[in-house]
This record gives sequence, C-alpha cells and structure tokens, in this order.
Amino acid sequence: MPNDPAPADAIPSAVPAKPAGRRPGERRLQILQTLAEMLEHPKAERVTTAALAKKLDVSEAALYRHFASKAQMFEGLIEFIEQTVFGLVTQITRSEESGVKQARQIIGMLLEFAQTNRGMTRVLIGDALVIEDERLQDRMNQLMDRLEASLKQSLKVAVAQGSYPDDEDPAVRASLIMAFVMGRWSRFAKSGFRKSPLEYGEAQARLLLS
Repeated sequence: MPNDPAPADAIPSAVPAKPAGRRPGERRLQILQTLAEMLEHPKAERVTTAALAKKLDVSEAALYRHFASKAQMFEGLIEFIEQTVFGLVTQITRSEESGVKQARQIIGMLLEFAQTNRGMTRVLIGDALVIEDERLQDRMNQLMDRLEASLKQSLKVAVAQGSYPDDEDPAVRASLIMAFVMGRWSRFAKSGFRKSPLEYGEAQARLLLS
C-alpha cells in the first residue's frame, strides 16, 4: 500500500556454519530461520526435529543444546512475530496522528508481513501449530487479541477526531478488520503462497474503513 511502512524484514539469512568465531545466539537464529524456511512448504510433511537437524546437517542433540523442545523453537518464531509486528504498530501510531490512517497502515503492514514472511504466515493462522503444544495456539490467540486492541484504539482516535459518528463502535470495526486480515493470511497460505495477501488490499482497506 502506498505510504505504508516498509514491510517487516524476514529472519536474517542463515549464517555460515563455522564453529570458530560464532557470536552468541547465531546458531539459535540459524535454527529458527531454517524452521521458518521449512514451513514455507505447506504440502510438505510435518516438520520434525529429525528433519530440521538433517536440514542443518547437525544432530538432534545439537538442536536441544539451544532449545529445550520443538515447542520452544516455535515460541522463538512467535517472539519474532510479536517483536516485529508490535514494533511496527508502535512506529505507526507514533508517527501518524490520523486514527483512520493508523488503521489503514496497520492493515497494510500485517498483509505485507505475511507476504515477506511466508513460513511465519502458517504460524499466524495456526496451520503450523495444529499438532504442536496447545500453549502455542493460546499464545497466537493472545497476539490476535492484542492486534485487535491496537486497531480498536486507532479507531477510537478516529471517532474522537470526527472521522466516524459518535455512536460508532470501534470494537465492531476492529473485529471485522482482524477477520479480514486473517482471511487474507489464510488464503495466501492455503493457495501455496500463490494468492498474494496484498491483492486488492488497498481498495479493500478503504472499504473496511469507509
């Protein structure tokens, strides 16, 4: 979307597997990056620690030196999503005074994040978490609630600024927007990442905020 913030950066590219001179956290980052890459193949078999270790050319024991469980690896991906998305929400709300424009830019950012981070999209919609620890989906549900609350706050600002009538219910519109965003994410993932979440995104955002 024009004038929207730049899309969230994907997890940095894999660092070379050099034991000498490795900075703290580099191997953890490499594991998370590889897990995200494996999630970009929605028709592939379930991601296992054995498959992940093979992809990294290390032993499963080496993985567990950095993460206590596969659930903890997924938590690492969710933390990346949280930090990136809410960091961008904060940037938007601090730099843009208009509540309507805040909401429009948040919509654009969320769609662009999926476009840029395909494997993360499967985490966002819960597709990659179906047979994983239940607490992971609970955490994603909390993330969605926080995003909806952020949109609601921007829409409250819009009402106060006179962009909507005084009897406008920001909660209703925020819920509708989140349903739209999650639907775009889902279609993107279920299409094998062929249907861009940004398709008609600007026009649809205008309708949602009109």
